[in-house]
Amino acid sequence: MGDQTAEAARRPRADAVRNRERVLEAAKAVFSAGGKEASLDAVARQAGVGIGTLYRHFPTREALYEAVYRREVEHLADLAETLKNDPSPAQALRIWLHSNVEFVATKKGMSAALALAAQASSELSAYSFDRLTRAVALLLDRAIAAGEIRGDIGPADLLRALIGMCYLHDQPGWQETVQRLLDVFVDGLCAKPVAPEN
Repeated sequence: MGDQTAEAARRPRADAVRNRERVLEAAKAVFSAGGKEASLDAVARQAGVGIGTLYRHFPTREALYEAVYRREVEHLADLAETLKNDPSPAQALRIWLHSNVEFVATKKGMSAALALAAQASSELSAYSFDRLTRAVALLLDRAIAAGEIRGDIGPADLLRALIGMCYLHDQPGWQETVQRLLDVFVDGLCAKPVAPEN
């Protein structure tokens, strides 16, 4: 009985878990929008929680940045797992690359809002690059094996091309431009071009 009580005491309350998730969702939205409005107060307002609740979960800007960043990387890794059974491997790869644009928008917004780009931990960068490289490799290897994508490109090449496209475009509406360029890029990789789904 004592073990169960101790375990229950260690487990976060359901409302605390919900608040943490709401803060992370709000932070993603606020940071993606960027600009002067990307403050911790704006995150708390968007999440519908007090600033004290935000700080209870994330005592520093850096802690919130890292939590959002890691959460987005995990979502992309999970998406690759889901897409690995798509009937069209090239289309699955295209969908995954398009989903990365939203992640980069969030990352760019966080870098601007939190001025952490230069201070980002090398451990966090290494973790995300490794996790995303493995995720895209899962989809790329399948597309190559199916004969839908040419075999002379690797997962790191794909990520570097994606990052380059995202960071070369910094004007309003850049995501739409990058999404269009990604379609051209994937079409160029296809052994037989696969039309994007609408």
